[in-house]
Amino acid sequence: MNKIKCVLVDDEPLALDVLESYIKRVDGLELTARCDNAMKAFEVLRNHNVDLIFLDIQMPKLNGIDFLKTLQNPPKVIFTTAYRDYAIEAFDLDAVDYLLKPIPFGRFLKALSKAFGQIQSASQNIINNDEYEPYITTDTLIVKSDKKMIKINLKEIIYIESLKDYVIIHLPDKRVVTKQKISFLEQKLMENNFIRIHRSFLVSASKIEAFTPSHIDINGQQLPIGRSYKSEVGKILGY
Repeated sequence: MNKIKCVLVDDEPLALDVLESYIKRVDGLELTARCDNAMKAFEVLRNHNVDLIFLDIQMPKLNGIDFLKTLQNPPKVIFTTAYRDYAIEAFDLDAVDYLLKPIPFGRFLKALSKAFGQIQSASQNIINNDEYEPYITTDTLIVKSDKKMIKINLKEIIYIESLKDYVIIHLPDKRVVTKQKISFLEQKLMENNFIRIHRSFLVSASKIEAFTPSHIDINGQQLPIGRSYKSEVGKILGY
């Protein structure tokens, strides 16, 4: 399983420091951002794929409960708070867990174990979908995901990530997971200005923000250029 991408949201710097130190002690976690208010967190979620939020409740302007209610497809959430009063409402919002400050590392790990289980279970449900040959037109890709046919505008695809027998299609506001080989999509999408830069990554050339001989910058992330792909990618990108 890939590392779980986390965001910390809390208006107390000390609380952020504690949680960040805990995350650094767990190999399966990756900190995407730390935010001192909900509006900053909203921007992070809009621009990054996030699996898990550690979310404080009592914050100025917009509290954690109300913030979560604004999200259409929220990541998994673990509430972190000094107040017990919101526990029932938090679990009504399908929170993974509810941690009371100060948070011991052992209690943090227990909540994290629940989150790992839920995220892994969701991934397995996706992987078990029957494979469906995607339908591609000049501007549209149709794939099967979560027992539905999903229509995707090719211009919205940022990059496609391969994970064994399925792929994650990264879009500006969500990810679509479908059981498919990246090599098959590569054949279908090469004519639509997509570049295979690595055995795990197929990217939209128009979305590349910067590049070096070893990596590309796309959507605020760095993706590696595989050794066997460097020559061809170099020709395409002109370095």
